[in-house]
Amino acid sequence: MPIRRTSPERAAPPLPAVQWRSAPGLPGRRSARVPSETLAPDLTGPRRAQRRHAARTLRLGCVQLTDAAPLLVAEELGLFDAVGLRVSLSVESAWAALRDKLAFGALDAAQLLGPMPIALSAGLDGVKAQVTVSAGLGANGNTLTISRALAAEIGRFPRPLPAAAFAAVARRRADAGRPVTLGVVFPYSSHNYLTRWWLASAGLDPDRDLRLVVVPPALCAQRLADGAIDGFCAGEPWGSHAAERGAGTIALSSGDIWPNHPEKVLAFAAGYALRDPESATACTAATIAATRWLDEPENKAEAVHILQRRIFPDLSAGAIGAAFDGTAEGFMQAAPLRFRTATLPRREQAGWWLRQMRRWGHIPPGIAEATALTPWRQDIWRAAAARLREVEPPAPNPPPADLPLAPMPETRR
Repeated sequence: MPIRRTSPERAAPPLPAVQWRSAPGLPGRRSARVPSETLAPDLTGPRRAQRRHAARTLRLGCVQLTDAAPLLVAEELGLFDAVGLRVSLSVESAWAALRDKLAFGALDAAQLLGPMPIALSAGLDGVKAQVTVSAGLGANGNTLTISRALAAEIGRFPRPLPAAAFAAVARRRADAGRPVTLGVVFPYSSHNYLTRWWLASAGLDPDRDLRLVVVPPALCAQRLADGAIDGFCAGEPWGSHAAERGAGTIALSSGDIWPNHPEKVLAFAAGYALRDPESATACTAATIAATRWLDEPENKAEAVHILQRRIFPDLSAGAIGAAFDGTAEGFMQAAPLRFRTATLPRREQAGWWLRQMRRWGHIPPGIAEATALTPWRQDIWRAAAARLREVEPPAPNPPPADLPLAPMPETRR
């Protein structure tokens, strides 16, 4: 059935010798330990922060998710201020709203889903824009959460849930006219394509053997509790929140499907990086600095506090902190959410999203790979990283093997 719309991690390399100091006290913000090369305007040489008066505000958007943390932390700790940027950060509840605001000029930059720049390049859903991806914001961080009722039908299972065990129940339900309904946060998302790969690995056709519907991340737990869906794949903390309130149980994480897969990206509106390359580079540098801070274990409690105060006031610190602890309902995740090692935007990783979009017929066949992957720009990341003396992250894990195409419906059982 077509998708429906409804409302062993690698260690990061050691830091090179960098002097650190506390950020100056800023109204409403805590002090933090941030790299002095980001803060000091009088440093000489190619890594100088180049602070300047911000001519206008950079309008930045994100969604209520744990992996929006680099942008929230960069604002909260004064990292944007430190590189001479005045930033207005807005939080959206749904991906479609964020995409439209970036595409139509209401935002200058935004947190985007990994496959979304490809969709924008291709003009899918009538929304076309050539955005620029300057950095990744995180790796892993999504969970597949299923209802207690569906978990009972499956029976006792190990974590991560084997796809074959899920498929057996899905087929029984489909044969009985009660197909399993799973929510994903957006059609062109890692959540959709990783879930589809996992289902197809057990011989299921996600467009025929069950129902996939779009549910905004912040609504997933409630839709599960209401019985409108049988499960969902969404970024944290929504899986942990659903489990905490008793609505479901976390079956697996997206990192169990593709360990250390790329997640969200920092993307600039069409033409922005060309018109103001310094702001794009400075914003990217502040974001990289925030990922450094986030991956330091001693900063976890403060990171949770920032997220709880800024975007999750109704969620518990335990639900928010699970992703930082690398746990899902107390089980350790093999590939937990990480920030710093995912900042380098890699076209070869984005190519896997493109192949999945082709496989499922989500993108016109005439869209060239070079066109679809044009948004990914390592040169901006490298310019920003040079200011911080940030080394290139280690090579990532390879993506899952491309599965053979499923038989056409008329040839299937």
